[in-house]
Amino acid sequence: MTTIQTTISPHNQEAFVTRTYPSEQDLDKLIENASIAQKAWSAVSIDDRVAIGRKFMGEFRKRSDEIPLELSRQMGRPVSQGAGEVRGFLERAEYMLDIASSALADVTLENTDKPGFRRYIKRCPLGVVLVVAPWNFPYLVSINSVLPAIIAGNAVLLKPSPQTPLTAERFALALIRAGVPRGIIQVVHLSPELTNHAINNRSVNFVSFTGSVVGGRSVAKAAADAPGFTGVALELGGKDPAYVRADADLDYTAAELVDGAFFNSGQSCCAVERIYVHESVYQPFLDRFVAIAKTYKLGDPTLPETNLGPVVSLASAARIRKQVADAVTAGAKPLIAEEIYPQAKDGTTYVAPQVLVDVDHSMDVMTEETFGPVVGIQKVSSDEEAIQLMNDSPYGLTASVWTNAEDDQEAFLKFVDVLETGTVFLNRCDYLDPALAWCGVKDSGRGVSLSKFGYDQLTRAKSVHMKIKTS
Repeated sequence: MTTIQTTISPHNQEAFVTRTYPSEQDLDKLIENASIAQKAWSAVSIDDRVAIGRKFMGEFRKRSDEIPLELSRQMGRPVSQGAGEVRGFLERAEYMLDIASSALADVTLENTDKPGFRRYIKRCPLGVVLVVAPWNFPYLVSINSVLPAIIAGNAVLLKPSPQTPLTAERFALALIRAGVPRGIIQVVHLSPELTNHAINNRSVNFVSFTGSVVGGRSVAKAAADAPGFTGVALELGGKDPAYVRADADLDYTAAELVDGAFFNSGQSCCAVERIYVHESVYQPFLDRFVAIAKTYKLGDPTLPETNLGPVVSLASAARIRKQVADAVTAGAKPLIAEEIYPQAKDGTTYVAPQVLVDVDHSMDVMTEETFGPVVGIQKVSSDEEAIQLMNDSPYGLTASVWTNAEDDQEAFLKFVDVLETGTVFLNRCDYLDPALAWCGVKDSGRGVSLSKFGYDQLTRAKSVHMKIKTS
């Protein structure tokens, strides 16, 4: 059995950092420590926990300038874009701290209590929460579960992706320096087998997983087979659609959708992977989109001028190239010439941005997650056709509609009611507002993070029914 994991930098294929897995016995001891520490932590007041959370934000900021380059070396995102993940991380942390007291407060029923009775509902921590974090946005995703879980009174075992091990260690160090007990936040580097072992430990009460559909099914199965009916939240894949209506602001929309499709080399669960455009504006939109896409600079992510880095691995690059080649064989037309990006050679992690037209839903590029800098653009004749195609997917994370809503929002609101997604955007995409529930439907997963409902997921209700007057 493998006992060491090695992180390979995507841009140069060199080993960057190694970590050693614990034994099963050592892992069980870590879980036991978490369970013991959680009982004491849950007795700390919410106000005191929130105060520690605010100190944590300050500790994280102190060394945040080091994060962009370190992140580039781990997962390949351009260093010029790393500061955005730090800003988003802190924005989400601040909001979840701001609402903690109200979200975790007792629900009183005094307005309907009968004389001599008192009833209320408490929010109680679950216990030990295992957070399995991804590599593509390791800080932005892990903050969604780790900090709310701790503030709610849980202990957290944070398992980072083998691609980004340092992110979890930096996160945990800032929490500990702020005053979170060591048993309440522990970083665990685990193989798939050890991850299953942790899920099967009776003291692990909940698992928050972000990753692939295949990985999510594996986690759900392990939790179903575990003793104690372990709870699970799953944030999985996406094939997020956008629809450009006839009255959209084309200059604005094209620029936003290029960014939504190609930021982080398209390696986002809510990246825009398919675009439907009303036939009356199809060509002018397409011209604008392709012109912007061609300005992207593919290259070494550690250089400040790069705005499109490599994809995460050689295997990922090969899979993306095959999806594009299969679509072209089936009749799709690529609009960006390969010679514009000489770095994008077979056998490398550098994948050129690509725009495909003459596409349809018989092609994987329009139905299966790409997770790369590729987008298919399809012409439609009506809102109804767009809705049918947007919903024709096994995924349902986000969808965006691009239209003039300044004078009338009704056209957009009809999409809200019928689109089968967790989030519907108007004139924006690929953004998580921490005040809104982040969730998906169909194969995009189950459960909720962020917003008040994120705290609900990380706690359980306990009803208190008091008969005070007995005579």
